[in-house]
Amino acid sequence: MAKKAASGRGKPKRASKPSRSKPSRTKATQASLQTRLKKIDRELLQALNQRARVTTQYLGLLPDQQRALYDPQSDDELWMRLEKQQSGPLPFAAIRGIYRELLSASRRAIKTKRVIYLGPQFSYTHLAAIERFGKWADLIPVNTIAAVFEEVNRGDADYGIVPIENSTDGRIVDTLDMFTKLPLRICGEVQIAINHHLLARCPRSEISEIYSKPQALSQCREWLSRNMSQARLIEVTSTSTAAQLARDKPGAAAVASRQAGIEYDIPVVAAGIQDNEENVTRFAVIGDDELKPTGKDRTAVLLQVPHRPGSLATALSVFQKNKLNLTWIESFPLRGPESGYLFFLDFEGHGHEARTKRALSELADQATRLEILGSYPRSDPLD
Repeated sequence: MAKKAASGRGKPKRASKPSRSKPSRTKATQASLQTRLKKIDRELLQALNQRARVTTQYLGLLPDQQRALYDPQSDDELWMRLEKQQSGPLPFAAIRGIYRELLSASRRAIKTKRVIYLGPQFSYTHLAAIERFGKWADLIPVNTIAAVFEEVNRGDADYGIVPIENSTDGRIVDTLDMFTKLPLRICGEVQIAINHHLLARCPRSEISEIYSKPQALSQCREWLSRNMSQARLIEVTSTSTAAQLARDKPGAAAVASRQAGIEYDIPVVAAGIQDNEENVTRFAVIGDDELKPTGKDRTAVLLQVPHRPGSLATALSVFQKNKLNLTWIESFPLRGPESGYLFFLDFEGHGHEARTKRALSELADQATRLEILGSYPRSDPLD
């Protein structure tokens, strides 16, 4: 009699035990990486401290101690060199931030720079001040642009930093007006890409009020009109003030920087809401410094010409004649009974260069008032 075929219902196979080799390998790898990280941390700390000591020694030996404490040309050359050498996964902005604070702390070991800026903290002007001077400078906020100029003019601060123009809204009138009143120089600039965010502690649908300074609301007007028509727009003195209100007031939101959201613990409910993606604000560093040419400079002047037909066109022809690129011109009516205008001009070139000297001499021959507000290195916009 033939044997029945196996039905497959015999004794079940014993389940194999899960392999423990993979978790063991993972733990071994983690332990190895932790050991490597600790070794790298020791080496990195030694290197950073050595860099700081050598930096302070070098700065202390410079004959011009003012340049040791404020040297935008040297800083920009360092950023360029580091960016060329950077090849790893870190964003260059992170590398730049590390070195910026290292320089700031090294300079503080020689002398603490006192820098006045248009506050409050975590406003865009504060971010510009950090970018140029680092957090180890003595950064002091004041409430008005006029106060920044007055503090520096009295000698109560080494430098001031104020907004001078925005690519969307144009000139900052209060800043240009103060240059007509006090004899201070522009000795540097910082250009910051302005990325506005909608910050709130509630869903977008529950936002009934949106706070920010007038310029920020203006730069986001189209987006707000399309997306937040239910909310009332309320102007306040700064984006930082707006962020504080959004933190404390139910149903409130702020148009402000991501950094303000981090500092005041407010989530971003909509990012990058500015209407112009290339929204950049230029900030002026003001003081008494006279900087040497770098080959990539800008000069600012205040000009008044006779109030008659053709006088401005004739004056401006000196820039074409001397092959100087005029980059900005703004006009202000003269105060008092006198008719006419003051003109704020920016052009590429340095006051010590031959063709710039020649152009300024020719301009002076045609002007009733000409003041050189400073020559300083041009900067590139930073995110």
